[in-house]
Amino acid sequence: MKIPFLDRLQGIAKPSPPAATPFAAQRAAAIAQLDGLRADLPDLLAATVIDIETGQALASHTNSAALAPAKVSHHHAEIIRQKRRAITALHLPDEAIEDIVITLSTQLHLLRISPDSRRLLCLIVGTQDTNLALARETLRQHNT
Repeated sequence: MKIPFLDRLQGIAKPSPPAATPFAAQRAAAIAQLDGLRADLPDLLAATVIDIETGQALASHTNSAALAPAKVSHHHAEIIRQKRRAITALHLPDEAIEDIVITLSTQLHLLRISPDSRRLLCLIVGTQDTNLALARETLRQHNT
């Protein structure tokens, strides 16, 4: 038996395809970037790709249950925004941030801005496992 009303309800109930988010392409690129970084630095503690404008983590990975890099992504983005304001206040128009290194007693946090200045790659490594020069060079190579 064909009931037109039921046919319309079934049409409404069909799941719609997932809507493309504005960050979908960026997320895919960020995941690929982290995969390459993890392959070259298997001892890394955490890594995140962050949209600087929004502070949103586009992709993140951690090898440590104690770290949640996506939760602090907006703080890392704010560091970059504040440093950019400082450079502007110092009237240094020809200068641009390449990277920022935060040294803790057992960890190195490296923040590197993408060439298009829209994304931030944050890498966290243990000082016992990775030296600063190796971490910076690997981060530079994977920053596209």
